[in-house]
Amino acid sequence: MKKTPIISSFHVLPILLLTISLPSINCDLVDQICKKTPFYDLCISTLRSNSNNSAESSDVKGLASVAADILLSNATDTLNYIQSQISQTSDPQMERALAYCAELYIPVVKYNLPQAIEALSKGKFEFASDGISDAAKQADACEKNFSGSLNSPLSDRNKLLHSLSDVAVAIVKLLLKG
Repeated sequence: MKKTPIISSFHVLPILLLTISLPSINCDLVDQICKKTPFYDLCISTLRSNSNNSAESSDVKGLASVAADILLSNATDTLNYIQSQISQTSDPQMERALAYCAELYIPVVKYNLPQAIEALSKGKFEFASDGISDAAKQADACEKNFSGSLNSPLSDRNKLLHSLSDVAVAIVKLLLKG
């Protein structure tokens, strides 16, 4: 009679528990951090769907980096959208308003956010916070540029960018508190 090896539950249980608990550590951290931001649901959905690199998102600094990267991606996408709208409009007033928004977004995408992300990686959290919050200010200035009968085609994008900026700043400020 051939003996089949019996795997004891004593050996399987620790492996099973370790496998189940590792992803939840990250989720627990994301949940704890997002509770300290002004837009919990946005924070949760953004960080959980975009924190593919578990090493990067295993601590507060990593989550701040993920949030800042997502903000940059969103700002870049919005700038590209603005530029496409400029080329498609035949309304001179709309073209001027969109061009103004492009002028606001270009330094955010090319300088402010990349420098903030670099500062974050170097532990210069105050500088990072300032650069990230500037994205929200520029989105607000863009939105205010549309007035009267001129409806903003960027309202949803500007609002999302502002909210993502607020989430990222809140996470960076946790780093400032130590």
